[in-house]
Amino acid sequence: MLDKVRNIGIMAHVDAGKTTTTERILFYSGTKHKTGDVDDGNTTTDYDPLEKQKGITINSAAVSVDWGDNTINIIDTPGHVDFTAEVERSLRVLDGAIGVFCAVGGVEVQSETVWRQANKYKVPRLAYVNKLDRMGADFWDCVSQIKTKLLATPAVVTIPAGQDSAFEGLIDLVEMTFITRDANDPTLRKFFKNEIPEKYREEAELRRAELLDAISVASDELTELVLEGKPVPVSLIKAALRKGTLDTLFTPVHCGSSKMYQGVQQLLDLVVDCLPSPLDRPPVDGLHPKTKEIVTRRADPKEPMSALAFKTVAESTGDLVYIRVYSGVMKPGETYLNTTINRTERVVRFYRMMGDKRIELEQAGPGDIVAAIGLKQTFTGQTLCDQEHPVALEAISFPKPVVSSALTFAKSLDSGKVGEALSRLVRDDPTLKQHTDEETKETILSGMGELHLEISMEKLRRALNIPQSDPQIQLGKPRVAYRQSFSRAVDLEYQFKKQTGGRGKYAVISVRYKPLSPEEVEAKIKEIEELKDPKVKPDPNNVYFVNAITQGTISKEYIPSVEEGLREAARKGYKFPFPFVDLEFELHFGKMHDVDSSQDAFYLCALEAFREAEGKAGITLLEPIMKVVVVSPKQYQGSISGDINRRRGLIEETSEDRGIAQVMAKIPLANLFGYTNDLRSATSGTASFSMEFSHYAAVREELADLPKKDAKK
Repeated sequence: MLDKVRNIGIMAHVDAGKTTTTERILFYSGTKHKTGDVDDGNTTTDYDPLEKQKGITINSAAVSVDWGDNTINIIDTPGHVDFTAEVERSLRVLDGAIGVFCAVGGVEVQSETVWRQANKYKVPRLAYVNKLDRMGADFWDCVSQIKTKLLATPAVVTIPAGQDSAFEGLIDLVEMTFITRDANDPTLRKFFKNEIPEKYREEAELRRAELLDAISVASDELTELVLEGKPVPVSLIKAALRKGTLDTLFTPVHCGSSKMYQGVQQLLDLVVDCLPSPLDRPPVDGLHPKTKEIVTRRADPKEPMSALAFKTVAESTGDLVYIRVYSGVMKPGETYLNTTINRTERVVRFYRMMGDKRIELEQAGPGDIVAAIGLKQTFTGQTLCDQEHPVALEAISFPKPVVSSALTFAKSLDSGKVGEALSRLVRDDPTLKQHTDEETKETILSGMGELHLEISMEKLRRALNIPQSDPQIQLGKPRVAYRQSFSRAVDLEYQFKKQTGGRGKYAVISVRYKPLSPEEVEAKIKEIEELKDPKVKPDPNNVYFVNAITQGTISKEYIPSVEEGLREAARKGYKFPFPFVDLEFELHFGKMHDVDSSQDAFYLCALEAFREAEGKAGITLLEPIMKVVVVSPKQYQGSISGDINRRRGLIEETSEDRGIAQVMAKIPLANLFGYTNDLRSATSGTASFSMEFSHYAAVREELADLPKKDAKK
């Protein structure tokens, strides 16, 4: 039954307790008889050797559990910003999510990032405030941060009975009961539900009134009962909670301590009560691959099969492709159409995943998340569907890499095997890119951060059976992924004329080149979004072409060639080999020759014209600026702030609570390489920091971290 299925993600900042929460869920659902521990390296979802070694989640892992007569498919996503692609692709295929927050750390940087990603996909969420037993836990401060930092409307459904070392249990505001674990139960499964003790009753009644007020927006009947001062039935509260969560009017907030086995069972109940089944989500829209008309697919097994591949994992026995089925029924042995590449694929087998374990299935229907083998050409973001009823679902968008390093390997290694292993790595991770530098012939690897590149290198060594410390293959110093734009607007006429015997090449174009301000970029994006045309999307680099020719001085067939030439030239500049961003090209005049003009002539003319415009307009070099949050004991705040200033950073906010200082700053990425080690040394290992991409900003050439060869004189 589809209404009994929940596809959810568990997402949060590093070390908020996502993986431990998943382990407790597996334990209480009966899937595991013994829980694993992140510190011991024996959890179900962090099964990769690198995850065990570093104690962090790197890959999103899928597990399925049964809770009552419901099936819950869970994806445990990474919390480190370097692995944001794993969160992005998971949220694209999930119906609901649990945001896990540390009661001590509150809403941290990556929590904000994943919350915004969930906003983008309109994913209904629960908030789970974890680690109430830890020293310094402050549940209500965390709720306040959910409101102010995430701009969410919290509907608190459980509150802690005591915190920190005084943590006793939970108070359920829906049923008004006091929940405590049986300390004498060796199975860790028995709980008591009692009356709320007198010392907590006043606060519980106050907080219940706040809960009813928050959820009243979802139920007129509940509102009337509250206004009349009448009792509100538990069933009505649960109905209002579900409706408001599905409509994203508010976010239910639950609390507990996963490590202490407190609150996890109630969390599972909330998942079933409040988060959507595939039937509760809107039908998915796609495009007909030929006519480009909008095609709708509903979560119905009778509809034509449609599914999205959201992750590929290379294995020695063949690729494992994770798939979300949106409509129809997928069966092993059947052949389906991959509309992204217009080729047919045969699904040999597919499995229900339990971390690194798998259960073979005979079919998969709407809402199912499975891992298939036998697909040789289907990768992340591609659509599989019924051959007779083709549809192309919207692909997954990923952030662009900000850090690059040169990859070097010994001549004794088989370059073919290295190339093949690298290709698989890049294919499986959409935020990892590789290219060959045209001048130095070096292989350049680009990613989301130093940790991302480090982990990618370890995966590459593992694929090639090379020891981690072996110098046969290594990465050079990280390099910043700069961007550039024109310093000022220029209007330039350019003539391209070549005569080499026979038919020549002739083209003349006049183009106005204009750098766009952030406000103009925003207006362009808004204009495109208001069209509501799935075929028209904002340019990822915000480079736009405007055809302003009104007098027909260039044949219509040549105009696309002009646009293609300008865009190609903007991909890599002449002075600096970085892409151009935030530019508008307005073609407003041109000339052609009846014999010598051609699409190729206008394409080459546009390439040359851009190079000349680049010289006349001047270049503004842009560097990535990172949002950095440093948390440390108060005594180190001064030295941390001073160090940030030395790194060309701008401190935006500082705060101090219970002896712990937090510094928020914007710092150029070029000045952050090696910051982890520097910070540890300066604070005796007591400080930590997180960072995420903020924006690009102009930088003087002499301050940029440019290798000599990049600046062409």
